[in-house]
Amino acid sequence: MWTTIVQIMPYAIVFTIPLLITALGALFSERSGIVNIGLEGLMVVGAFAGAFVIFKFQELWPHNVAALWLGLLAAMLVGVLFSLLHAFASINLSANQIISGTAINMIAGAITVFLARNMTGSGNIRITSGFSRYDVPLFSEIPIIGKLLFTGTYDTTWLILLIVAVSTIVLYKTPFGLRLRACGEHPHAAEAAGINVKKMRYMGVMISGAFAGLGGAIIIVTFAGEFTGSVSGLGFLALASLIFGQWKPLGILAATLFFGFASTVANVSQVIPSLAVFPPVILKVFPYVVTLLALIVFSKSSRAPQAAGEPFDSGKR
Repeated sequence: MWTTIVQIMPYAIVFTIPLLITALGALFSERSGIVNIGLEGLMVVGAFAGAFVIFKFQELWPHNVAALWLGLLAAMLVGVLFSLLHAFASINLSANQIISGTAINMIAGAITVFLARNMTGSGNIRITSGFSRYDVPLFSEIPIIGKLLFTGTYDTTWLILLIVAVSTIVLYKTPFGLRLRACGEHPHAAEAAGINVKKMRYMGVMISGAFAGLGGAIIIVTFAGEFTGSVSGLGFLALASLIFGQWKPLGILAATLFFGFASTVANVSQVIPSLAVFPPVILKVFPYVVTLLALIVFSKSSRAPQAAGEPFDSGKR
């Protein structure tokens, strides 16, 4: 059993990272009062932008890791720009946020495949190489923990964990975080205190766009290696992780790690003897069944931001 966990855990962490950063972006959006179910679409455009930029730069700079970082940066920028569609519809037009997010998901899948086919001649964009895996010196030698957490890691793993730590501090220890959370709980009280609610909500949605775009690109530079027009529902799983994690950074970290581990077990079950005895179908549906059960169990105790999903009208009290 221990050997099986040691084999699976590094892959589970790799799978968890894009889920984690995407769910963290959704946290900023919902804490500001805007529900963003367009995470799937934002991940898709991020994956497309990252793959295309890396593909082009790797032609100019073969085997240069700078191309990968430029791709991640491009994915974040495109994610921000695409998220502005959702922000404008939800904040300025007071549109239904669920419908707006659904539209983002539909548009993203169609437009990226269309662009990929016109730019490369096919719907796929394959990069030459991604980030290399490595064991963290010294830490990987720590008994038990070393083999679980510090072997087979990527640079992006530590980048995202750093972002999670910084985001936790920003949300709970800075004036910006207090204003953002106030806009998601009591926007009229926040406005009365001199906070520009619409500006804060724009910033929350833009952060979610940047993080979701980054999550999509990380899939490309770690375990996927090419853009195919889909991120296999990870955006929706990230949204479930946000709810399961009770809209808190550490809760989201635990939820995404659980879902990442469960999904990895399903994907590698047939090559690990101790797991091969289970029918593949059961293991593949396991993460989603657990997600539904978790949402049912925690539905009564879940406490979303009070104003999340509600259009802000300055004239109403």
